[in-house]
Amino acid sequence: MTASKGSRRGNQKKASANAANYQPRYSGDSGKSGFPVVGIGASAGGLEAFTSLLKALPSDLDMAFVFVPHLDPSRESAFTQILPRSTSMPVVEVTDGMAVEPKHLYVIPPNRDLTIRDFRLRLDHRDERRSVSTTIDIFFRSLATDQGSNAIGVILSGTGSDGTQGLTAIKGEGGITFAQDTASAKYDGMPASAMAADCVDFVLPPDAISAELARISRHAYIAGPHLLPAEEDGKGIDLHMAEVFRLLRRAFNVDFSEYKPPTISRRIQRRMALHKIDKLADYVNLLTRDRNELRSLYQDLLINVTSFFRNPETFDALKRIVYPAMLKARGSSPGPIRIWVPGCSTGEETYSLAISLVEYLGDERAEVPVQIFGTDLSETAIQRARSGIYKESIEADVTPVRLRRFFHKSDNGYQISKTIRDLCIFSTQNVFSDAPFSRMDLVSCRNVMIYLSQLLQKRVIPIFHYALNPMGFLLIGNTEGLLGTGSELFEMADKKHKIYRKKMVATPVNFPMSVGGAEPQTEGLETPAPPVKTPEIFKAPAELQREADRLLLARYTPPSVVINDHLEILQSRSHTGTFLELPTGKASLNLLKMARSGLQFELQGAIDEVRKTGIEVERQNIQFDGDGLIRQATIRVIPFMAPVQNQQNFLIVFELQVPESAQPQQAARALAKVEQSELEKQVSLLKQELGATKEYLQSIIETQEATNEELQSANEEIQSGNEELQSTNEELQTSKEELESANEELHTVNEEMQHRNELLAQLNNDLTNLLNSVNIAIVMVGLDLSVRRFTSQATTMFGLVPGDVGRPIPRLKLKIDSSILEQMMLDVIGDVQAKQFRVQDREGKWCNLRITPYRTLDNRIDGAVLSVLDRTAFDEASTIEDATDGQKPPVRKRPSAAKARSKVK
Repeated sequence: MTASKGSRRGNQKKASANAANYQPRYSGDSGKSGFPVVGIGASAGGLEAFTSLLKALPSDLDMAFVFVPHLDPSRESAFTQILPRSTSMPVVEVTDGMAVEPKHLYVIPPNRDLTIRDFRLRLDHRDERRSVSTTIDIFFRSLATDQGSNAIGVILSGTGSDGTQGLTAIKGEGGITFAQDTASAKYDGMPASAMAADCVDFVLPPDAISAELARISRHAYIAGPHLLPAEEDGKGIDLHMAEVFRLLRRAFNVDFSEYKPPTISRRIQRRMALHKIDKLADYVNLLTRDRNELRSLYQDLLINVTSFFRNPETFDALKRIVYPAMLKARGSSPGPIRIWVPGCSTGEETYSLAISLVEYLGDERAEVPVQIFGTDLSETAIQRARSGIYKESIEADVTPVRLRRFFHKSDNGYQISKTIRDLCIFSTQNVFSDAPFSRMDLVSCRNVMIYLSQLLQKRVIPIFHYALNPMGFLLIGNTEGLLGTGSELFEMADKKHKIYRKKMVATPVNFPMSVGGAEPQTEGLETPAPPVKTPEIFKAPAELQREADRLLLARYTPPSVVINDHLEILQSRSHTGTFLELPTGKASLNLLKMARSGLQFELQGAIDEVRKTGIEVERQNIQFDGDGLIRQATIRVIPFMAPVQNQQNFLIVFELQVPESAQPQQAARALAKVEQSELEKQVSLLKQELGATKEYLQSIIETQEATNEELQSANEEIQSGNEELQSTNEELQTSKEELESANEELHTVNEEMQHRNELLAQLNNDLTNLLNSVNIAIVMVGLDLSVRRFTSQATTMFGLVPGDVGRPIPRLKLKIDSSILEQMMLDVIGDVQAKQFRVQDREGKWCNLRITPYRTLDNRIDGAVLSVLDRTAFDEASTIEDATDGQKPPVRKRPSAAKARSKVK
């Protein structure tokens, strides 16, 4: 990335000359690739918070944003129409396989689960069996796996605990996490859950989250490579790192100096980014002053990230390979099945093994005792493991059947059943300094070795070998492997799932503890004899064997060398100086460059022949120049494969041919003729070299011809592929034109819809103001006679309250006589004629109720409108009627006329 290169050049200019030339251990070439991807999860009340975040967010950040809210699965999402009002970034609803681009905002569609893989978004149908939504957790965990420290997680307002496990995974991979503060969140369930899990780096309101995202986007941890820049004062990075390790070792008695340097440097620079620190020296000073920051760094380095039934296929392999062998080895012994899980974190791996073993044992569970030990450096993680309480989001990892059988629902989520908890024992342990367990049937170490250097891996593998029973198994992570003595101590049982079986060999490990009891105290004046040093019973046999082999190889092994496929010498045996010598100029271990004159061509030809045939080749009577003398030798080239590297190697054996003994006088005559026959020998040697050269050239010609044929065949395939690509390009061009046309149509439709939305908004405003300004009680009802809208006067006249919207009129207790009101409305709707009725309220006063049909723009009847005229006019009319009782004034027909005029369609 351009920004990364610019940042790197700027740091190099600022560094001093000493620091610039210094190549520290913790400044590797482990740069970041791509750009940060920000996942944002929200639920109830989250739209308002996310809108505030977007409005305060600069649109030029080199980040991609993915919004994962909880959506109604039965309705289409309107976020792609709402969110563009708050940001100038393109807002896109995710489709399966969509590539993620910076400065874009992506929104999950309804009723789908979203993941990311190789910067592409993937959609899956949501599992309807889940009782709670885990959409945010699913995406955040995939984001952590795919993007690592490039991942950023944000949790906004919402209920429940969705997102907590996802933020934990992001933080575990070195990403940065945010949560909305509870004061600004409408619903603080999700943010509070994440904060309680201690997986949140920043707790801020939405606008402050935007400001912090803008700041960290410019920090070297986000914008540049993961390396610790050189210090301006010239002090080496390794010295600062040594100080960090010293502080950690003194505070927590744990030595991180042999953990993998890239992992350590990423964790430290992550903490520097959180504290707005650019120099390692300044961060060391902070660690010296702030005990809490030292503890936070310690927790970050422990990387407590795990989940239930991670890689389910591995547990199937355990049931297929390991558990049957464990039961078979146990036989009729009353002893328990014992399993050890070092680096157990918060216990998910330990409980998963317990559940899978109980499932496998079935009815035999009562007869087979089980002990499963989970250990970890983190006391906090061990406490959580012992409680066995986990969030509802584990439903994404645990099947409903297992949830019902092995878990209990609680207020805080799910708790492991007591039956399973009784099988598991948790404790803090440092596997390198504390005493290991023993007599184990299985050691599961799937989340530790990946963070250890090769030196620590070579130390811990023999410890696991010691801890296992003779027929025990070792399970490691899919991305891990056994180095050093691992192949000598374990054999592969399942290559795909990295399951190894213990070999019956001595364990080459010497524990830092005393063997035997305490020394007895002596009494009296006699000085006790000095204690006899206890022999190292584990180490001595191996050293004796190696020393004996060395003596035998030095005295009786013919001169030989081991070379790789590139003819580089890897090992040598006995004295090879007669046949090989170091070439002048630049030092090289290439066999042909070190071979003495006369041996090069024969060696090359023999090696080429072995490569073709795959069998041992021998060349005899080879004359070569050995320390000024013409000597003869036999060469053997033996191919073999290394058992671990799976790489082709060759053993080259040299044998010097000694001429048969002759009479002393014959030897003297031969020596006298040496000078005379020197020319003939030189000619013979040249002929021999010429013949070897011809053979070598012939082999090169044959190889070249075969290569030409392969290249010709490849060229034909490339031409065919080129034609297919050209055809595909034409199809894509046509599709592009169609998409441009469709895009233009969509743009036009979008403008039309926007215009209509503006008109609808204006009409809605007009209608609202009209109803509020009219001093008449008006009620609008639908075809089902449910209340749609009413004016403020209707509250007084009818006795309606805002909660009555959507409820049918006949079910409401109105202030007017409603015994025949339902039939009145049905008659008006059925006759499509306005009607006027005189009704009486509860106070005994009469009102004029007018009911008209509710017409739509397409002249469709969709309900009715009720309105009540001013009751005062009818009070006066009633008074006049009482005064003229018994008379027949000429204006008596007016109500009939008014009634006639009211019958309007």
